Amino acid sequence: MQELSQNFPAGIQYNVTLDTTDVIHASIDEVMVTFLETTLLVVLVIFLFLQNWRAVVIPCITIPVSLIGTLAVMSLFGFSINTLTLFGLILAVAIVVDDAIVVVENSTRLLDTGRYTSRQAVTEAMGEITGPIVGVVLVLLAVFIPTTLVSGISGQLYKQFALTIAASTVLSGFNSLTLTPALCALMLQPTRPSKNPLYRGFNHLYDKTQGVYDQIVEYLLQRPVASIVSYAVFTLIAVLLFVKWPSTFVPEEDDGYFLAVVQLPPASSLERTQAVGKQINKILDSYPEIKDYIGISGFSVMGGGEQSNAATYFIVLKNWNERKGKEHTAEAVVQRFNMEVYGIQEAEIFAMVPPAIPGLGATGGLQLQLEDRHNLGATEMQRAVETLMEHYRNYPALASVSSQYQANVPQYFLNIDRDKVQLMGIPLNSVFTALGYYMGEAYVNDYVQFGHIYQVKLGAGDRAQRVIDDVLKLSVPNASGEMVPFSSFTRVEEQLGMDQINRYNMYSTAAVTCNVAPGSSSGEGIRQMESLIKEHLGDEFGYEWTSVAYQETQAGTTTTVVFVMALLVAFLVLAAQYESWTSPVAAVMGLPVALLGAMLGCYVMGTPVSIYTQIGIILLVALSAKNGILIVEFARDFRAQGNSIRDAAFQAGHIRLRPILMTSLAFVFGVMPLLFATGAGAGSRIALGAAVVFGMALNTLLATVYIPNFYELMQKLQEKFSKKQ
Repeated sequence: MQELSQNFPAGIQYNVTLDTTDVIHASIDEVMVTFLETTLLVVLVIFLFLQNWRAVVIPCITIPVSLIGTLAVMSLFGFSINTLTLFGLILAVAIVVDDAIVVVENSTRLLDTGRYTSRQAVTEAMGEITGPIVGVVLVLLAVFIPTTLVSGISGQLYKQFALTIAASTVLSGFNSLTLTPALCALMLQPTRPSKNPLYRGFNHLYDKTQGVYDQIVEYLLQRPVASIVSYAVFTLIAVLLFVKWPSTFVPEEDDGYFLAVVQLPPASSLERTQAVGKQINKILDSYPEIKDYIGISGFSVMGGGEQSNAATYFIVLKNWNERKGKEHTAEAVVQRFNMEVYGIQEAEIFAMVPPAIPGLGATGGLQLQLEDRHNLGATEMQRAVETLMEHYRNYPALASVSSQYQANVPQYFLNIDRDKVQLMGIPLNSVFTALGYYMGEAYVNDYVQFGHIYQVKLGAGDRAQRVIDDVLKLSVPNASGEMVPFSSFTRVEEQLGMDQINRYNMYSTAAVTCNVAPGSSSGEGIRQMESLIKEHLGDEFGYEWTSVAYQETQAGTTTTVVFVMALLVAFLVLAAQYESWTSPVAAVMGLPVALLGAMLGCYVMGTPVSIYTQIGIILLVALSAKNGILIVEFARDFRAQGNSIRDAAFQAGHIRLRPILMTSLAFVFGVMPLLFATGAGAGSRIALGAAVVFGMALNTLLATVYIPNFYELMQKLQEKFSKKQ
């Protein structure tokens, strides 16, 4: 347009009122800020624990090395820098330091005993933790790689996120087994008591935490029944919350604009539609949040065509920085607008936000196609649509039900007497050709003039179509060349009919849009809309969900398969590594607690379970198993050294608490900025952050307490079974 505008006539300018890419650029900018905040917070948490710049530098080097390699892998797979891959990089920053932290912490622990040099301490440390590091990497791969096999749009969302995390995890594991030990041998020195009051206060707090943890673990080890019962209660609560919690495919987003649809009674003139538009313009002009808007009279974005009794508005809001606060979001403005235009009696007017994912429907909300599967006709279809629009108020999750379907539009029908046409010697195709030229236009040919190609079209023009009786004045030649008027073989009849005929799955259909009430999820809206159709229409009409609602209904079964597959593959990988069927059970037992934390996050942040929540839960499968692996691996080593099962479990928990807290808190604080997201794309960031922050936090608090107990139970079971064999 910039190039074309140079050749515009004088006085003509152009302006881009609505640019749907603005939200994409703004969302990526917001995620980049979150990425920087995450990196800073991760470094601060590491520094607080290690309290030594030498020890801090080593895991920090892992971040750029792993991320640069991850970007190379993304390029190899053809991924772009988008919201999903940036989400993956944000979480990767908090994940890639985990393995390096484990290496540094274990090397420092052995070095502080005074029995080893730096190189000896690193060698001894790697002998202890190489297995856990490999196990963590394999589990993360086992969890995420199967998600790339999911089909449909859910698979596309999973794939980019999963491969980004998987690539960073592999590179992080490789660094932790090669670069990190070398840096530790060169840079680490024995820890000296800190005189800094901040560090001393933190160390005192950690010692208190360690003491409380040891007491709780010892208490539960002595009371296995109480441990199992309490764990079962947590698991039951987590499963019930996950099953019953409101759901949606993707959370609603503030894309910086919204749409409004206007519909007048059938056959209303364009002038009447424009008069209603002037009333709407006055309302829009009074909103401080609105930057600009476009109103198109005679066009329906819902019907997808020209209708004199319809209009469509595209309302552009000011920048997100200029309208902070929940009362100025796109959803809040839409609700206020719908309440005000309700007073305009001449038309039905409703506004809605666009779909969160561009391309999934023309507008937001839930969309379905009501199908006439029994061929009942347009009148019955109209009755069915009106029934739904009349009774939806009895369903609290539905804010509105609307449709552009109109079966009673006044029309003129030209009844041509074909027998008379034949008797008069008029070719029937000549009659329809003349009508086609008069009511529309026909392409004749092209001609070249002044170096340009012009099309020749034949048509009567708009003025000739304003009076229906003028059609009867048309004439058509008969076989003798005489001109015969249409009035001699045509009658004009008034009737009611449809202005558009739409089909879906080969059935005549009516498109219906449902807006979900504030405080309700789209999952609740889908269930209540299905109940509305079943109770008031019975089996007379069928229906099919489309756009975002269709993806949500399809994602329900897909998510269950992905969860089961991720957990199963992770278990099999650990079983192969440990050469045992019981030890992996203890390692993965933290998942229900992590799931409970994720649901607690949804409750605190007021978000439904969406595909971003599901991605977070899949990540929690791997991260909860990571903490379990660190404890179980050391417990197995202590048991192999001749310690009792209970002592091995207790000592493993005691020694591994510090690296678990370091890695977990680095992750939690690193991704915490997602919880406070605002502006473009905030809905998806909050949904993901709520799941992973609360899930990982609760897993760290509770799962680390239960894992030693479950190791003891599983190890006793294994040894008892081995003795019998």
